[in-house]
Amino acid sequence: MPIRLLARDLYRLQQEVEKLEKQLAAAAFDQQEPIRLRLIAARAERDRLRRVLDGQKDSPGKNPPFAKGRPGGI
Repeated sequence: MPIRLLARDLYRLQQEVEKLEKQLAAAAFDQQEPIRLRLIAARAERDRLRRVLDGQKDSPGKNPPFAKGRPGGI
């Protein structure tokens, strides 16, 4: 998946997490549990996507660790 699409999905998930955090803060105690569960799932997906995106940016195929001109390179 292209980095641009991953970044767009990551942004969407960050917005969703913020929205759910605000909803949780404003919700009555008896209404918090379903929001809390959705927030946990959204955070997990956001963090997973962030790791994928970080891995895409640091892809060894595009930027080999021993390339000339890089610190520690040959």
